[in-house]
This record gives sequence, structure tokens and C-alpha cells, in this order.
Amino acid sequence: MKSLIKIIVIAVAFVAVSCKKDSAPNYQFMPNMYESAGYETYGEAAFKNGVEAQLPAEGSIPRGFVPFDIENSTEGYELAKATLNSPLDSTAVDLERGKALYNIYCGICHGTKGDGQGNLVKREKILGIPSYDDAGRAINAGSIYHTIYYGKNAMGSYANQLNEEERWQVVSYVLKLKSDLEK
Repeated sequence: MKSLIKIIVIAVAFVAVSCKKDSAPNYQFMPNMYESAGYETYGEAAFKNGVEAQLPAEGSIPRGFVPFDIENSTEGYELAKATLNSPLDSTAVDLERGKALYNIYCGICHGTKGDGQGNLVKREKILGIPSYDDAGRAINAGSIYHTIYYGKNAMGSYANQLNEEERWQVVSYVLKLKSDLEK
């Protein structure tokens, strides 16, 4: 038995030493993964128009993007105000997260309390930010979301900075600020 083990050890050592070849690289099991054909981005290619860089297919939607079907107009704003409600249930609303996002993106103009007294207003860089509790300001979840998505008047859109869930967190926090101011 001992001699059989010695023979196996010697055979394994012989195979390991004999397969090693310093003058040539080892065998590649999938050479196409190591040596792929490179294409120049704007060079000639196998596509019809002869260019590698192609536009996305018509009607394609980027991963993670949720289309917003309400248009950017006064009628769209009124439609959002009348029909749009938050998809977040009470357990999904995180006011601390909404507060953090609000302070980052909104508080500089609207103020941390929603009273329209942010740092830019105090320094007179921008004027005319109304408080959330103004009598003529009947805002609700749909109108706030539409305004965050498209912007309104001097306020620009925040659709690129906040994803859909974050926008609804900010909407929930703005509604909380509004109710706090109305007390």
C-alpha cells in the first residue's frame, strides 16, 4: 500500500512538472474571453449604418425609470392636483429621510420650516417664496409631486436629482410641514 501511495505521488509530481512549459503560455480554455475582437466606437461595424455607437431602440425605457404620463402644463398641474396620490402607504413613509432630502434640495429656498425663509431668501438672492400655509396656496400631494417633477415659475425640475420614491418622501415631508404651519 505504501508503494502505491509513493507511485501516485510521483505520478502527480511528474504530471505537474511535465505540463509546465516556460517558453509558451498555458492552455486557454475559453480564448475568446481573453482575446476579444475590439471595435472602435465610431469605426466601421457590422451594423447597417456602419457605426458601432447605436441609439436605443424606439420606445425603450431605461432600467429603473418610471415614465410620468402627466404633461408639463397648467392643465397637467391641475390634473395632477386632482388625481395624483402618493403610492407610499403609511409604513413606507419615512419622514426623517424626507426631511434630509428636503433640507438638501428645498430648504435653501423654502426654509427648513416651509415658511419661505430659506438662506437664499434671507440674503435676497431670490424673492417671493410663499409659505406652505398661505391662504391662497391650496397644495396637495399631486400638485407638490408635479412641481418637483417639472418645476414651476422660478423653481426648476428636480426629476434628475430625486428618484420617484425620494420625490414621494419629500412630498410627505412637505405635507407635514404644511400641517405644522397651519396649527
